[in-house]
Amino acid sequence: MAINLLDWILPQLEHVTFLGYWVVLLAALLESLVVAGIFIPGTIIVIIVGFAAARGYLDVGDAIWFAAIGGILGDAISYHLGKRGTNIFRSGSRIFKLSRLEQGKRFLKKHGSTSVFWGRFTGPISSVSPFVAGVFNMDRKRFYFWNVISAFAWAIVYVSLGYFFGQAWQIIATWSTRIGIFILSIFILIVLLYALRWLIVCKGKQFFDFIYSLSRSIKQAVVSNSDVHKFVIKHNRLFSFLRARLTQERFSGLPLTLLVIAFVYTTILFLGLVEDLLTTDLIIAVDTRLANLLYVFRSPELIPAFLWITALGKVVPVIIFAIIATCVLWLWSKRNYILSLWLTLTGSLLTTFIGKLSLHRARPEGLVPVYVEQSYSFPSGHATVAVAFYGFLIYAVWRNTKKWKYRINLVFAGLVIIVAIGFSRLYLGVHFLSDVLSGYLVGLLWLIIGVSIIEWQEWRVRARKLIAQIIPSRNRAIITFSLGITSLLFYGWYALSYHPQLLNTTIEQQTTARNIELDNIIVVFEKNKLPKFTETLAGSPQEPLSFIIVAHSDDQLISAFTRAGWYRADQVSVESLTKITQAALSKSSYDTAPMTPSFWNSQVHDFGLEKPTDTETVNQRHHARFWKTSLRTYNGEVVYVGTASFDISIKWLVTHKIQPDIDTERNILLRDLQQADVVSGYQEQRFVSPTLGQNFSGDQFFTDGNVFIIEIK
Repeated sequence: MAINLLDWILPQLEHVTFLGYWVVLLAALLESLVVAGIFIPGTIIVIIVGFAAARGYLDVGDAIWFAAIGGILGDAISYHLGKRGTNIFRSGSRIFKLSRLEQGKRFLKKHGSTSVFWGRFTGPISSVSPFVAGVFNMDRKRFYFWNVISAFAWAIVYVSLGYFFGQAWQIIATWSTRIGIFILSIFILIVLLYALRWLIVCKGKQFFDFIYSLSRSIKQAVVSNSDVHKFVIKHNRLFSFLRARLTQERFSGLPLTLLVIAFVYTTILFLGLVEDLLTTDLIIAVDTRLANLLYVFRSPELIPAFLWITALGKVVPVIIFAIIATCVLWLWSKRNYILSLWLTLTGSLLTTFIGKLSLHRARPEGLVPVYVEQSYSFPSGHATVAVAFYGFLIYAVWRNTKKWKYRINLVFAGLVIIVAIGFSRLYLGVHFLSDVLSGYLVGLLWLIIGVSIIEWQEWRVRARKLIAQIIPSRNRAIITFSLGITSLLFYGWYALSYHPQLLNTTIEQQTTARNIELDNIIVVFEKNKLPKFTETLAGSPQEPLSFIIVAHSDDQLISAFTRAGWYRADQVSVESLTKITQAALSKSSYDTAPMTPSFWNSQVHDFGLEKPTDTETVNQRHHARFWKTSLRTYNGEVVYVGTASFDISIKWLVTHKIQPDIDTERNILLRDLQQADVVSGYQEQRFVSPTLGQNFSGDQFFTDGNVFIIEIK
């Protein structure tokens, strides 16, 4: 929708090209005015102008000049208004709040004359900083110097930003079928995380204080009970032990208790995961189907981005980062952290290495992996390092940060990095889900060990002062900043030079073809142990197959269904999801609406086909899903298997509720193909026993268990 809207708006600029430059000048001027800047989104307008320049409707150089001149004039007017006083800011005003003026004063005091430059890029301060500069009689020459410099910098940055997105817009439109849905998912996730972060920052302390106060009240009420008091006296030894374990006065009390509980619980989770991997098929089933599902939604254009993310977990960058972190810890006299850092890192890497050698689990095969990794799969070394190393860095900064807001921001940023590294391994197809989860658990075990050592040491030296700093604090900050820049530069160089040999991920999945006689195809299924039921993500059986269709090619199969009045479903994308939502709300038709994925033989369906009903709404439609098998007839024809169902309504806004009688839908599909004269022959055979069951969303179905074997002309 956004693409279509911009494609309609931008051509209108061709008719007002010259006027467009004056619009951007006026927008930049008004945003810099102390009064109008509160209302005018000048920066957004400048970005849109840059976008239009990328599409050829305006000249980017002229746009920068006009935006800069507007910014210069706006700041100059605000500066001279400031020299006349602060009368426009009043107590109680909803718009011209005194708090805004105070913000500007603090900003000017902090940054001095450069506040004019930095204020240009600082949201609500942008229109106030030149006004405050006038109020405090900043030197006119100094003001105009920073005014001109900041205006051109601001114009170049935001016009260029719009120009960049304008250049990328057509590429984004082309990629929208796969990348769009991924970007939408990431956006929704970021919004949810930001809302959660805001809630914890603003209300977290009050909530935890309330819980602590409530627990103290409950404790006092319980302790004051006479029966409890008698019970405690009777079992004094036990309660003395518990008090010693829960005291906050020494490390062997509550701190050690919590760390031990966390370590034991994590160990149990890891051992349980290993046991399930060795003794049950459920984890393997979920791993395989999720890998195949991600393969279907993988976009070649996103692979380089995930290679950058996965490079954060490679051994070489992590070792370099650890060395730099060691230097920073030494510099800031946090030397007791250094041993724990290297113990956590080496212990996690060694445990991962032993786990790979012990279990010998093969990595995903076929076209699922983007490139080939030579080591074994379980557990994921990248996921282990993500939690052990980056988790340790998060803890180290957290331990030495006092403000609650900064601590929460740090935790959320670290969690994003850790999850992104793990997901990159799944997206690139080089690990299974259980590999990543086990890696997280191994990393957490060693992180708990490292944290325990530091906490023990901190309790020992709490009474002693830190070693006097030889290097002044300002110099230490500069050195730390330089080391941080060095880390980023090294990471950029490593990621740019990290080019594993990519496999071909665009061709069809190849399997060993088996030539068969059509008359004994049921026997072939049983002999080769091919599934007769579709599956959920966890591998539980759903509807049995109701069709076995033979056709010369994919195109012939699709053409036959098209002639029969069936449409091929669109891929899941931002555009298709928007269209199906609109159609559902307006109860209108969408003949090629996307389908939820279904699995057979661990594979996502290859073709989704649908037919509208007389209601002409997206809520009701005939559905069929087909998979391309490795079976071939002796004439070289391809064997496809599929199911059909009638969707009677939309539920949860993401899937349909099916009519229980799936045999009727099977018969309707056969009738449509016969009426289209695309069937050269068919037969009906018993495939499974009469079945009563339910699909992944809990919808009931029943069938006689027969299958139609159809030959397409």
